[in-house]
Amino acid sequence: MERDQWSQFKLRVNVNAPADKVYNSWATPGGLEKWFLRKALFRDKAGKTKSEDTPIEQGDTYEWYWHGYPDSVVEKGTVLKANGKDFFSFTFSMKCPVTINMYEEAGELIVQLVESGLPLDDDTAMKHFVGDSRGWIFYLANLKSVLEGGLDLRNKRMELTNVITA
Repeated sequence: MERDQWSQFKLRVNVNAPADKVYNSWATPGGLEKWFLRKALFRDKAGKTKSEDTPIEQGDTYEWYWHGYPDSVVEKGTVLKANGKDFFSFTFSMKCPVTINMYEEAGELIVQLVESGLPLDDDTAMKHFVGDSRGWIFYLANLKSVLEGGLDLRNKRMELTNVITA
């Protein structure tokens, strides 16, 4: 396999839910907390904290906290783009961009996630490619489950560690 093939991955999931509901699941703090995060804090360019249903915009910064982990485990980043409809992009681990596209295919709404710019050095390449893609696979499945009226599959107990649901 070519070395640069480890620099990004693409994941897709079909979701049977209205496009605006799916978009808001990515682009509002409250939406993210329903399927992805324990706590999603966003601040606008002036530093003002956004409420749970306020749309996230380009230039906003975030702090993300997960169920099953203490507050010392936090991801910080920046929203790169948010078009209010079907495109959302943000920095993630090691400042790598993650891009969310939504589109129709064969009569289904597809949510596509691409994480790119992954490091290629031997110490971090596999950790990020495998680790990040493994996490996103679970969370995209959870997004589908929650939005289609199913269960929230996340582990919400800190005493349970090393499980695929956190």
